[in-house]
Amino acid sequence: MYNHLLLPTDGSDGALTVAEHVGSLARQYDATVHVFAAADTRNRFEGPTIGLGTEAWKDAERERAERAVDDAVSTLSDEITVERHVESGVPHTEILDYADAADIDLIVMGTHGRTGLDHYLIGSIAERVVRQSPIPVLTVRIADE
Repeated sequence: MYNHLLLPTDGSDGALTVAEHVGSLARQYDATVHVFAAADTRNRFEGPTIGLGTEAWKDAERERAERAVDDAVSTLSDEITVERHVESGVPHTEILDYADAADIDLIVMGTHGRTGLDHYLIGSIAERVVRQSPIPVLTVRIADE
């Protein structure tokens, strides 16, 4: 049923919880897990990184994304086939583009379940993926701690 699972990760502790769920599914279906992170290229002047030079910002984002992939992969069992991917762009767009290009069967990602003002201000990558994905998306509730 599921041959290729996509695990988008941002490197948070919650994302590592999602990796445990993906690992369980991968073992059950003998599936390949594609661990993916996006180096966010959106306007850095809209967030906490204001003042960082363009190249420093890109380098820092790329390093963060690579570290996120490494951390998620280290959570998965050695018996699971894993592919690593890091792209640069707008996270939800990159996730959907990769899922299409890699013939992914299921996207498994975390969600904080924010509502109200927090949801409006912070947005939700998971929500955008769920709304726009032509393939199934399994969301795993992660705590804000």
